[in-house]
Amino acid sequence: MAVEEKVLIKKFINNPETITQELLEGYTMAYADKVALGGENIVVRANPKSEDKVAIVSMGGSGHEPAISGFVGEGMLDCSVVGDIFAAPGAPRVFEALKKFDRGAGILLVVLNHAGDVMSANMAMQLAERAGIKVKMLMTSEDISAGLDVPDEDRRGLAGCIPLYKIAGAAAEEGKSLDEIYEIAERFNKQMATLAVAMKSCTHPQNGATIAELPDGEMEIGMGQHGEGGGGRSALLTADETAERMIGQLMKKLSPAKGDKVVLYINGVGATTMMELFLVYRKAHQILVDAGCEVVEGKVDEFLTVQEMAGFQMILGKVDDDHATYLKHVSDAPYWTVLK
Repeated sequence: MAVEEKVLIKKFINNPETITQELLEGYTMAYADKVALGGENIVVRANPKSEDKVAIVSMGGSGHEPAISGFVGEGMLDCSVVGDIFAAPGAPRVFEALKKFDRGAGILLVVLNHAGDVMSANMAMQLAERAGIKVKMLMTSEDISAGLDVPDEDRRGLAGCIPLYKIAGAAAEEGKSLDEIYEIAERFNKQMATLAVAMKSCTHPQNGATIAELPDGEMEIGMGQHGEGGGGRSALLTADETAERMIGQLMKKLSPAKGDKVVLYINGVGATTMMELFLVYRKAHQILVDAGCEVVEGKVDEFLTVQEMAGFQMILGKVDDDHATYLKHVSDAPYWTVLK
């Protein structure tokens, strides 16, 4: 690669063509007690759980670290199937992972609603069916930016998949059946909503291309995972104003009543500081409490990032006793730890 390209992209990379392979090697080296490579671009638990328990598998492009492989570990995912930068893994690789976890108890395949991921997952599901593998697919599609009444199939899947991994993974560790885990996870899936905002888009780390343009002084509520437009462009607001606008839309979607248990997560997407994220969380939490909601869990962190994109995703979920319990179960994934 030419020196000029390195300067243009301005990232610490070696070869654009081997980024995914190298980052997964580094990741599994750094957390060798928890994760390992189980094939080309397939990350598995270093300490597999009992084979009589349902396996939880998910998939997605790289460039979003720590997602999705950061949540492979005890109490969460058994396997992450990784695609190239911002690209879905191909169906053959997803099928390879399904074959690896064909152990009788069944597999829950969690897929975020993005066209490439869904196409690969559907093809892999067809191959699995022909091979007699017991697998159910659950698709997350909680992004409300397209409108509060838009059908699920027209919504994008954002970082709401992460707490869903936690709930499904805990139910699997407990020994629930595939049908039971699907029902528990899908119930949470229907009770959560996410809204994203960005003030600066990301660039593609392999070619330096900017995904979207946002002028200085402007922000856009409703942007997708890579900076895809959401239609809510405005002048830059304060942290409180942004939080008010976003939590208001999420509450309108979920209609939490006084006394409802809710979870609130703020997912930083790469270039916004923790200081800013805590300011946003503060206001959103205050609004939920003022409405009489019980915030049973909150987190502010980077779960699903997009290179140097500046902004965050706000995730609100109504939880029942099942979900509140499973969120507290032990987990030991590199980026989501719950102690005994």
